[in-house]
Order: sequence, then C-alpha cells, then structure tokens
Amino acid sequence: MAKKPAKTAVDINHYDVVLAPHITEKSTMLSEQDSVVFKVANTATKPQIKAAVEALFNVQVLGVNTVTQKGKTKRWKGRPYTRSDVKKAIVRLAEGQSIDVTTGI
Repeated sequence: MAKKPAKTAVDINHYDVVLAPHITEKSTMLSEQDSVVFKVANTATKPQIKAAVEALFNVQVLGVNTVTQKGKTKRWKGRPYTRSDVKKAIVRLAEGQSIDVTTGI
C-alpha cells in the first residue's frame, strides 16, 4: 500500500481569497467571542472564504458574515478621487478554537 502524505498541500487560490487580518478595537473585542475578521477579495463568496480559512489555519468555521465597505470620496490637491471598496469577512470559529493573527500564515 502506498503511504498517504502527512499533510495535503494548501490550494494556492486560498491565498487570493483571504488577503489580510483586519485588526481594530472592534475586531479585537470579537476575538473574545471566537470570531476573527479578515480582509477578503471583493469577488469572494462565503463558501470560498470558509474553505480558505479552514485550509489555511486548520480550524473549524461555524459561520461567515461579510461586509462591503464602500470607498470614501476624498480630495488630493483639489482633485476628487474615490478610495477602493473593501470587503471584510467576520468568521465565527468553533468553541475553543482560535487564530493568532499576529503570526504569518
């Protein structure tokens, strides 16, 4: 019999879905309730986000909520421009599990 690999390789597309942790006071307070906030791709869906977080961090995800923050209109040297839209995902983890966002993936 052939041996199975000890750890399967992570799909490279998962790194395109989860871009970075979103660290604010509010997201730090959510970490006490087994939730983590990530910046994700604007085209990412909830099932893609769930699969990416489970594969990258080896945790069980109970639910995913997404929020799209529209870019602000600003002015620079008198000319208006619009910041890019940002999509955030609030990922609820199974009880007792956590992700340390201060370390790299």
